[in-house]
Amino acid sequence: MAVVSQALYKKHVYSNQLLKKAWEALTRDQEIQELLRMANVNAVGRLLYNDHGPVHATIVTGSALEIYEILRSAGIEPSSIRDKVVPSEDYARLIVMLAAYLHDIGNSVHRDMHELIGALLADRILARLLPGIILDRDKEKLIPRVKSEVLGAIYSTAMNVNALTIEASIVKVADATDMAEGRARLPYSKGKEDIHALSALSIARVEIERGTERPLLIKVYMKDLAGMFQIERVLLPKLQYSLLAKHTEIRPILVNGNGRKLKPILP
Repeated sequence: MAVVSQALYKKHVYSNQLLKKAWEALTRDQEIQELLRMANVNAVGRLLYNDHGPVHATIVTGSALEIYEILRSAGIEPSSIRDKVVPSEDYARLIVMLAAYLHDIGNSVHRDMHELIGALLADRILARLLPGIILDRDKEKLIPRVKSEVLGAIYSTAMNVNALTIEASIVKVADATDMAEGRARLPYSKGKEDIHALSALSIARVEIERGTERPLLIKVYMKDLAGMFQIERVLLPKLQYSLLAKHTEIRPILVNGNGRKLKPILP
């Protein structure tokens, strides 16, 4: 079991040399960090939306890598391996990590079509960073392949865009797992009291683990039933436009006193 949190990425990144190198490149790059900061200037400061900055990017990265490992343990093959796009699973993991961390940079320009904008911004950034990350002898082939997969995954985080790969599906769903109350605190403190803020405040925590009915189990612990809005309007639509719907079970759990489990949701 893993709690979706800002620390989850460490479990996966620091035990893998390729991911560690990429993580250092992402988090030390001034342009990326400023784009994430500007994403929050627009999303939080100007639109009173929830967090879309470096904290969200970090949380989604950890969640995505956790989902990847759970699915892999269930025998679900990454699309980039199946289609012979990359030579090893470390590169499939790299695709997931890069897309997860960069998926919201388009908010730095505008909220509308931010997924497409983000892919366009990431194209140039990845062209600059990947030569220092991918040192394989076939790097001239691998760099454009990895970049294409990452850009596709970023674009696919749009709610009504079908994810074409397992990797893109993982990032799309991981984005929706960052729904716990911390994401809504700042907009709520600025006076935003709509259903988006109130429902996010009702989510105590989210856990990801290997399921029994289906490979991926997402547990959503709620203080009250307002949290169902987050599941029905954010998580479920993301799942339904991914390749993971048939592999995923959602289990809502009320934690106000008796911790009773609600009916499991099988998309």
